[in-house]
Amino acid sequence: MDKSNQEIVHKAYQDFARGDVPAVFAAFDPGITWHVPGNGPLSGDFTGHHAIGTFFQRTMELSGGHFAIEVERLLADDDLVVALVTVHAQRNGTAAAFPEVHVWRMKDGKIAAFREYQGDEQREDRFWA
Repeated sequence: MDKSNQEIVHKAYQDFARGDVPAVFAAFDPGITWHVPGNGPLSGDFTGHHAIGTFFQRTMELSGGHFAIEVERLLADDDLVVALVTVHAQRNGTAAAFPEVHVWRMKDGKIAAFREYQGDEQREDRFWA
């Protein structure tokens, strides 16, 4: 039986938490689009595995490897999966937690698009700058 879109996204979060980036990319369509709002060093639009891999690396560099996503709830409807999450990170000796909404678009059993909505965009920009 095929996995549901919600199960695919849930597994991708679990794989990311384990540091298994190849498994995360296995869930991604090769042409995936990725959007992070704001004006910080992690903000922007990224397309494809290579660009998103670079984004992941930059996130880990800026956080000194202290970065985690706590999934609080996943909601799914057809090709859309919404994740209510808290991002936990450290930067320059300061720890922070940020509530976010992650919106995933699915296509043919793969994640085709990701869009992040931040609870406090300016606070996140300041933290990562």
